[in-house]
Amino acid sequence: MQDETTLHGEHGTSGGPSPVDNDRRNFLTKVGWGSLAGFLAINSYAFLRFFYPRVLFEPPSQFKVGFPADYPPGTVNSQYQREFGTWIIRLQDGRFFAMESKCTHLGCTPSWLESQKKFKCPCHGSGYYISGLNFEGPAPRPMDRFKISIAEDGQLQVDKTIKFPGIPGKESNEVYPQSLLKA
Repeated sequence: MQDETTLHGEHGTSGGPSPVDNDRRNFLTKVGWGSLAGFLAINSYAFLRFFYPRVLFEPPSQFKVGFPADYPPGTVNSQYQREFGTWIIRLQDGRFFAMESKCTHLGCTPSWLESQKKFKCPCHGSGYYISGLNFEGPAPRPMDRFKISIAEDGQLQVDKTIKFPGIPGKESNEVYPQSLLKA
C-alpha cells in the first residue's frame, strides 16, 4: 500500500485549496463583480440620460434691429452678422433690406469692403454689389434676402422664415420688390 502523500500529492485532499488558488479566486471574483457593477452603472446612466432631451439652442428667426433713423443712407450694417447671419442695408434712396451673410458658392461669410463698395468672399473670390448681385468669382447667383418690416414699436424687424433666394443673372431689387422696405 502506498503512502497517503504519494497518492494525493504533497498537499493532500484535506488541506483545501492552496493560498495561491485563494488569491486567484478572490481576484477573479472581485473583477467579475466590478465588471457587473460597471456595466450596470453605464446602462443606468444611459437609461437616465434618455429622459433629458438634447436641445439645440438657435437664435430666434424673428428679431428687431433698431429704428430706421439709426441707419444712414448708403450703408451696410454688420452688427447682426455674427449672431443672426444678417446684414442690414440701407440704400441711397432710403429703402432697407436684410441680406443673409452667406456666399452662394460654398456658404462662406463674405466681408463688406467699404472702400470698394462691395462684398468679397475671402475663400474663392466671389464678389457682390451692395444689392447682393454677384459679378465676379464662382458664385452662381445673388445672395439671399430676408423679409424686413416695421414692428409695432417702430423698430425694424427681420423675419428669417421668409426668404427671397437670389435668381442667377437677376437683380433682387427687381425680382423681389417685397424684399425692400420704404421707411
